[in-house]
Amino acid sequence: MAWNDLRRLLTKGKAENVYVPSSARALDDDERELVELARRTIDAHTDAGPDEDGIHTMGAAVMAADYRMFAGVNLYHFTGGPCAELVALGAARAQGARQMRCIVAVGNHGRGVVGPCGRDRQVFVDYYPTMRVIVPTPAGPRSVLAADLMPLTQRWTPEGMKGLDPSLYQDPETAGPPIIRFNPRYLEDVRSGAKTKTTRFRDPAQLGPARLVFESDPEVVLQADVTGIRHCLVNDLTNQDAQAEGLTTATELREGLKGHYPDLAGTDEVDVITFQINDKTGDA
Repeated sequence: MAWNDLRRLLTKGKAENVYVPSSARALDDDERELVELARRTIDAHTDAGPDEDGIHTMGAAVMAADYRMFAGVNLYHFTGGPCAELVALGAARAQGARQMRCIVAVGNHGRGVVGPCGRDRQVFVDYYPTMRVIVPTPAGPRSVLAADLMPLTQRWTPEGMKGLDPSLYQDPETAGPPIIRFNPRYLEDVRSGAKTKTTRFRDPAQLGPARLVFESDPEVVLQADVTGIRHCLVNDLTNQDAQAEGLTTATELREGLKGHYPDLAGTDEVDVITFQINDKTGDA
Protein backbone atom coordinates (compact mmCIF):
# COMPACT_ATOMS: atom_id res chain seq x y z
CA MET A 1 0.00 0.00 0.00
CA ALA A 2 1.37 3.42 -0.95
CA TRP A 3 1.79 6.11 1.69
CA ASN A 4 -0.94 8.29 0.15
CA ASP A 5 -3.39 5.38 0.24
CA LEU A 6 -2.51 4.72 3.87
CA ARG A 7 -2.89 8.41 4.74
CA ARG A 8 -6.39 8.41 3.24
CA LEU A 9 -7.28 5.42 5.42
CA LEU A 10 -5.96 7.17 8.48
CA THR A 11 -7.80 10.41 7.86
CA LYS A 12 -11.18 8.69 7.60
CA GLY A 13 -11.19 8.50 11.37
CA LYS A 14 -9.47 10.57 14.03
CA ALA A 15 -5.92 9.61 13.13
CA GLU A 16 -4.94 12.65 11.06
CA ASN A 17 -1.89 13.31 13.24
CA VAL A 18 -0.64 9.73 13.48
CA TYR A 19 2.84 9.43 11.99
CA VAL A 20 3.41 6.33 9.85
CA PRO A 21 6.89 6.05 8.25
CA SER A 22 7.11 6.14 4.49
CA SER A 23 8.65 2.66 4.49
CA ALA A 24 5.42 1.18 5.92
CA ARG A 25 3.99 -1.65 3.85
CA ALA A 26 1.39 -4.37 4.26
CA LEU A 27 2.58 -7.66 5.75
CA ASP A 28 3.61 -10.47 3.44
CA ASP A 29 2.97 -14.16 4.15
CA ASP A 30 6.27 -14.63 5.99
CA GLU A 31 5.62 -11.63 8.22
CA ARG A 32 2.13 -12.86 9.05
CA GLU A 33 3.63 -16.22 9.99
CA LEU A 34 6.10 -14.38 12.24
CA VAL A 35 3.23 -12.61 14.03
CA GLU A 36 1.50 -15.93 14.53
CA LEU A 37 4.64 -17.48 16.01
CA ALA A 38 4.94 -14.63 18.53
CA ARG A 39 1.24 -14.98 19.43
CA ARG A 40 1.46 -18.75 19.92
CA THR A 41 4.59 -18.36 22.02
CA ILE A 42 3.14 -15.93 24.54
CA ASP A 43 -0.27 -17.62 24.64
CA ALA A 44 1.48 -20.88 25.56
CA HIS A 45 3.86 -19.43 28.13
CA THR A 46 2.34 -16.36 29.82
CA ASP A 47 2.08 -16.52 33.61
CA ALA A 48 -0.71 -13.95 33.92
CA GLY A 49 -4.43 -14.41 33.62
CA PRO A 50 -6.66 -11.86 31.84
CA ASP A 51 -6.36 -8.41 33.47
CA GLU A 52 -3.52 -9.67 35.69
CA ASP A 53 0.06 -8.53 35.93
CA GLY A 54 2.78 -11.05 35.28
CA ILE A 55 6.45 -11.56 34.54
CA HIS A 56 5.88 -13.02 31.07
CA THR A 57 3.22 -11.07 29.18
CA MET A 58 4.83 -10.35 25.78
CA GLY A 59 6.01 -12.70 23.07
CA ALA A 60 8.31 -11.81 20.21
CA ALA A 61 9.57 -13.51 17.08
CA VAL A 62 12.43 -12.57 14.79
CA MET A 63 13.10 -13.76 11.24
CA ALA A 64 16.71 -14.20 10.16
CA ALA A 65 17.98 -13.44 6.68
CA ASP A 66 17.62 -17.12 5.75
CA TYR A 67 13.95 -17.06 6.88
CA ARG A 68 14.50 -19.10 10.04
CA MET A 69 12.27 -17.85 12.86
CA PHE A 70 13.10 -17.60 16.57
CA ALA A 71 10.83 -16.74 19.48
CA GLY A 72 11.19 -15.36 22.99
CA VAL A 73 9.16 -13.94 25.87
CA ASN A 74 9.86 -10.96 28.09
CA LEU A 75 11.15 -11.21 31.65
CA TYR A 76 9.70 -8.29 33.56
CA HIS A 77 11.77 -6.95 36.45
CA PHE A 78 11.89 -3.55 38.11
CA THR A 79 15.62 -3.28 37.32
CA GLY A 80 14.84 -3.46 33.60
CA GLY A 81 14.38 -7.10 32.69
CA PRO A 82 14.68 -7.74 28.94
CA CYS A 83 11.83 -7.16 26.55
CA ALA A 84 10.65 -10.09 24.45
CA GLU A 85 12.26 -8.67 21.31
CA LEU A 86 15.73 -8.71 22.90
CA VAL A 87 15.22 -12.26 24.17
CA ALA A 88 14.24 -13.37 20.65
CA LEU A 89 17.30 -11.64 19.15
CA GLY A 90 19.53 -13.43 21.66
CA ALA A 91 17.91 -16.77 20.84
CA ALA A 92 18.49 -16.16 17.12
CA ARG A 93 22.15 -15.37 17.68
CA ALA A 94 22.56 -18.48 19.84
CA GLN A 95 21.37 -20.56 16.87
CA GLY A 96 23.84 -18.97 14.46
CA ALA A 97 21.71 -16.23 12.89
CA ARG A 98 23.72 -13.07 12.17
CA GLN A 99 21.52 -10.90 9.97
CA MET A 100 17.86 -10.25 10.79
CA ARG A 101 15.05 -9.63 8.35
CA CYS A 102 12.03 -8.77 10.55
CA ILE A 103 10.86 -8.68 14.19
CA VAL A 104 7.52 -8.37 15.99
CA ALA A 105 6.12 -8.36 19.54
CA VAL A 106 2.63 -9.57 20.48
CA GLY A 107 0.79 -9.15 23.78
CA ASN A 108 -0.83 -11.96 25.70
CA HIS A 109 -4.59 -12.56 25.84
CA GLY A 110 -5.27 -11.34 22.33
CA ARG A 111 -3.75 -7.86 22.65
CA GLY A 112 -2.19 -8.24 19.22
CA VAL A 113 0.90 -6.54 17.80
CA VAL A 114 2.59 -4.09 20.17
CA GLY A 115 5.17 -1.53 19.06
CA PRO A 116 8.69 -1.70 20.53
CA CYS A 117 9.74 0.50 23.44
CA GLY A 118 12.33 3.24 23.03
CA ARG A 119 15.21 1.10 24.29
CA ASP A 120 14.39 -1.66 21.81
CA ARG A 121 14.18 0.83 18.96
CA GLN A 122 17.64 2.12 19.79
CA VAL A 123 18.97 -1.45 19.91
CA PHE A 124 17.42 -2.21 16.52
CA VAL A 125 18.98 0.88 14.94
CA ASP A 126 22.39 0.20 16.48
CA TYR A 127 22.61 -3.42 15.37
CA TYR A 128 20.05 -3.98 12.60
CA PRO A 129 19.05 -0.58 11.10
CA THR A 130 17.62 -2.16 7.93
CA MET A 131 15.64 -4.86 9.75
CA ARG A 132 11.90 -4.47 9.35
CA VAL A 133 9.73 -4.06 12.45
CA ILE A 134 6.04 -4.93 12.54
CA VAL A 135 4.09 -2.21 14.35
CA PRO A 136 0.40 -1.42 14.89
CA THR A 137 -1.09 1.43 12.86
CA PRO A 138 -4.67 2.70 12.53
CA ALA A 139 -4.80 0.76 9.26
CA GLY A 140 -3.60 -2.47 10.89
CA PRO A 141 -0.15 -3.98 11.41
CA ARG A 142 2.51 -2.69 9.05
CA SER A 143 6.15 -3.54 8.45
CA VAL A 144 8.56 -0.58 8.63
CA LEU A 145 12.33 -0.13 8.60
CA ALA A 146 13.86 -0.09 12.08
CA ALA A 147 15.72 3.14 11.28
CA ASP A 148 12.42 4.85 10.46
CA LEU A 149 11.32 4.36 14.07
CA MET A 150 14.20 6.59 15.23
CA PRO A 151 14.40 9.56 12.82
CA LEU A 152 17.80 11.31 12.70
CA THR A 153 19.07 9.22 15.59
CA GLN A 154 22.70 8.87 16.60
CA ARG A 155 23.90 5.30 16.01
CA TRP A 156 26.05 3.53 18.59
CA THR A 157 28.57 0.83 17.71
CA PRO A 158 31.12 -1.01 19.88
CA GLU A 159 33.74 1.30 18.32
CA GLY A 160 31.93 4.42 19.49
CA MET A 161 29.16 6.79 18.44
CA LYS A 162 28.50 7.17 14.74
CA GLY A 163 27.02 10.23 13.13
CA LEU A 164 24.14 10.16 10.70
CA ASP A 165 25.13 8.00 7.72
CA PRO A 166 22.24 7.85 5.22
CA SER A 167 23.50 4.55 3.78
CA LEU A 168 22.79 2.86 7.11
CA TYR A 169 19.12 3.73 6.82
CA GLN A 170 18.43 2.42 3.34
CA ASP A 171 16.33 -0.66 2.81
CA PRO A 172 18.84 -3.19 1.42
CA GLU A 173 16.11 -4.71 -0.72
CA THR A 174 15.61 -1.49 -2.69
CA ALA A 175 18.89 0.46 -2.38
CA GLY A 176 20.74 -1.22 -5.22
CA PRO A 177 20.52 -4.38 -7.35
CA PRO A 178 18.19 -7.13 -6.11
CA ILE A 179 19.47 -9.34 -3.30
CA ILE A 180 19.83 -13.13 -3.44
CA ARG A 181 20.62 -14.54 0.01
CA PHE A 182 22.80 -17.58 0.65
CA ASN A 183 23.88 -19.67 3.60
CA PRO A 184 27.55 -18.80 4.32
CA ARG A 185 28.61 -22.40 3.70
CA TYR A 186 28.25 -21.70 -0.03
CA LEU A 187 30.52 -18.64 -0.03
CA GLU A 188 33.77 -20.23 -1.21
CA ASP A 189 32.08 -22.32 -3.92
CA VAL A 190 30.26 -19.26 -5.25
CA ARG A 191 33.32 -17.03 -5.00
CA SER A 192 35.50 -19.56 -6.85
CA GLY A 193 32.92 -20.15 -9.59
CA ALA A 194 32.31 -23.77 -8.61
CA LYS A 195 28.66 -22.95 -7.86
CA THR A 196 26.80 -20.97 -10.51
CA LYS A 197 23.20 -22.05 -9.90
CA THR A 198 20.73 -21.87 -7.04
CA THR A 199 17.23 -23.32 -6.78
CA ARG A 200 14.63 -21.12 -5.06
CA PHE A 201 11.04 -21.49 -3.89
CA ARG A 202 8.86 -18.38 -3.55
CA ASP A 203 12.01 -16.25 -3.72
CA PRO A 204 11.83 -14.57 -7.13
CA ALA A 205 14.84 -13.16 -8.96
CA GLN A 206 15.24 -11.14 -12.12
CA LEU A 207 17.74 -11.10 -14.96
CA GLY A 208 20.56 -8.60 -14.69
CA PRO A 209 22.75 -7.25 -11.87
CA ALA A 210 22.29 -8.81 -8.42
CA ARG A 211 23.89 -8.82 -5.00
CA LEU A 212 24.66 -12.24 -3.55
CA VAL A 213 24.47 -11.81 0.22
CA PHE A 214 25.94 -14.40 2.60
CA GLU A 215 24.63 -14.41 6.16
CA SER A 216 28.09 -14.56 7.69
CA ASP A 217 29.72 -12.46 10.38
CA PRO A 218 30.55 -10.00 9.00
CA GLU A 219 28.08 -10.19 6.13
CA VAL A 220 29.66 -10.73 2.69
CA VAL A 221 28.23 -9.31 -0.53
CA LEU A 222 29.34 -10.41 -4.00
CA GLN A 223 28.36 -8.53 -7.13
CA ALA A 224 26.93 -10.78 -9.82
CA ASP A 225 24.73 -11.00 -12.90
CA VAL A 226 21.73 -13.31 -13.13
CA THR A 227 22.03 -14.80 -16.61
CA GLY A 228 19.16 -17.26 -16.61
CA ILE A 229 15.96 -18.20 -14.77
CA ARG A 230 14.19 -21.47 -15.46
CA HIS A 231 10.81 -22.22 -13.92
CA CYS A 232 10.05 -25.89 -13.31
CA LEU A 233 8.29 -28.26 -10.96
CA VAL A 234 10.24 -29.82 -8.10
CA ASN A 235 9.60 -33.24 -9.66
CA ASP A 236 11.19 -32.01 -12.92
CA LEU A 237 14.54 -31.02 -11.43
CA THR A 238 17.40 -32.85 -13.15
CA ASN A 239 20.68 -34.42 -12.14
CA GLN A 240 22.37 -31.56 -14.00
CA ASP A 241 20.57 -29.09 -11.71
CA ALA A 242 21.83 -31.05 -8.71
CA GLN A 243 25.42 -31.13 -9.97
CA ALA A 244 25.38 -27.35 -10.43
CA GLU A 245 24.50 -27.18 -6.71
CA GLY A 246 27.44 -29.42 -5.76
CA LEU A 247 25.24 -32.52 -5.39
CA THR A 248 25.00 -35.70 -7.47
CA THR A 249 21.36 -36.52 -8.17
CA ALA A 250 18.05 -34.72 -8.46
CA THR A 251 16.83 -36.77 -5.48
CA GLU A 252 19.58 -35.26 -3.33
CA LEU A 253 18.63 -31.79 -4.53
CA ARG A 254 14.97 -32.34 -3.70
CA GLU A 255 15.90 -33.59 -0.22
CA GLY A 256 18.12 -30.54 0.30
CA LEU A 257 15.34 -28.21 -0.74
CA LYS A 258 13.00 -29.88 1.74
CA GLY A 259 15.50 -28.96 4.44
CA HIS A 260 15.11 -25.29 3.51
CA TYR A 261 11.39 -25.46 2.70
CA PRO A 262 9.72 -28.21 4.82
CA ASP A 263 6.32 -27.76 3.16
CA LEU A 264 7.70 -28.09 -0.38
CA ALA A 265 5.77 -30.54 -2.57
CA GLY A 266 6.82 -32.24 -5.78
CA THR A 267 4.18 -30.31 -7.70
CA ASP A 268 5.39 -26.90 -6.46
CA GLU A 269 7.17 -24.63 -8.91
CA VAL A 270 10.74 -23.51 -8.22
CA ASP A 271 13.17 -21.19 -9.99
CA VAL A 272 16.55 -22.48 -11.11
CA ILE A 273 18.69 -19.34 -11.19
CA THR A 274 21.98 -19.17 -13.10
CA PHE A 275 24.41 -16.43 -12.11
CA GLN A 276 27.92 -15.24 -12.82
CA ILE A 277 30.18 -13.42 -10.37
CA ASN A 278 31.55 -10.19 -11.79
CA ASP A 279 33.50 -9.07 -8.70
CA LYS A 280 35.63 -11.85 -7.22
CA THR A 281 36.83 -9.76 -4.31
CA GLY A 282 33.51 -9.29 -2.51
CA ASP A 283 32.86 -6.72 0.18
CA ALA A 284 32.17 -7.46 3.82
